[in-house]
Amino acid sequence: MRALILANHSGGLYDFRNGLLTSLIARGDEVTVSVPDDSKTELLEKEGCKVIHTDIDRRGVNPAHDLKLISAYEKLIRDEKPDVVLTYTIKPNIYGGYAASKAGVPYITTVTGLGSTFEKGGALLKIITGMYKKSLKNCSCLFFQNGENRGIFRNYGIVAGKDRLVSGSGVDLDAHRAEPYPGHDGDEIRFLYAGRLMKEKGTDEYMSAAKRLHEKYGDRVRCETVGFCDDDYTSKLEEGEKEGWLKSHPYTTDIIPFLRVADAIVMPSYHEGMSNVVMEGSATARPELVSDISGCREIVEHGVTGLLYPPRNADALFEVMDEFVLMPLPERKAMGLAARVKMEREFDRSKVIKCYLEEIDNAAGSGSRT
Repeated sequence: MRALILANHSGGLYDFRNGLLTSLIARGDEVTVSVPDDSKTELLEKEGCKVIHTDIDRRGVNPAHDLKLISAYEKLIRDEKPDVVLTYTIKPNIYGGYAASKAGVPYITTVTGLGSTFEKGGALLKIITGMYKKSLKNCSCLFFQNGENRGIFRNYGIVAGKDRLVSGSGVDLDAHRAEPYPGHDGDEIRFLYAGRLMKEKGTDEYMSAAKRLHEKYGDRVRCETVGFCDDDYTSKLEEGEKEGWLKSHPYTTDIIPFLRVADAIVMPSYHEGMSNVVMEGSATARPELVSDISGCREIVEHGVTGLLYPPRNADALFEVMDEFVLMPLPERKAMGLAARVKMEREFDRSKVIKCYLEEIDNAAGSGSRT
């Protein structure tokens, strides 16, 4: 069986969906991957994937660029002759789904999050919902990572032949093992935000809370970031470093060393499909302090595995971080251990992979090319 995977970044594909790719390869299937970058293409190729570069403008709607992407996907499907196409993220979902449908090839789509368009509304939302309706009309199976996203799609009349709800991409429990809770000199507490630095990820709120915590506790509390700037926070990062209320680290392909030394993971995002870093932090046995949104609240049980707070609220984020600082060490440790147990019970990646393999076999077995 020949599978074609359309995604918008090789890093995300390798980090969160590699188990599915290797499962397909292990059983003798041919896997071709289409991505616009080369950050982890070498790793994908070493495992047996054929990698093809396809340019994608990840931001905004540019008709000229998007028409080129449709043409590129149509040519890719003609050349590779896949038995099934899998798409991830908005543009591969819409344009890849349209191309697969036009070619009569079964395709499986995953909604990894809705982004800001569904919150802002307006003309762009009408365009996006119309495009989704057309591209998903013949979709074999539409995967959602949280129930709220599925409900929004249904409310807008965006449906496929079948949909399923999975626990995001799940978490690799072998790669992300429970780590001993850190013991820092001087009873220091370290908070970690890992991800893109951008407004919609709650970067403003995190920086505000970090500054206030430093004013209250000095060097006892250390707030860190790991990731690259999607929005321009360069001057703010420099200010935080200079004044001592923030420590920033560049994007890394290995987040485990940072999770290991963190006392808690902070995710102040406005919207998520299912937050991978929150799952990874939980699997590492770290408490999670997250905004109370779909894609986070499913992972964190308030007061048991972490703390939830109202999104887009810098004061509320400061308060839960301050609450965590004042929490006795045994209670913080217990939260982390409970987080690990929840991952083992509900978010094991192997269970998610099994769901995908079932739908891939159903689609490839029932599909016919035109």
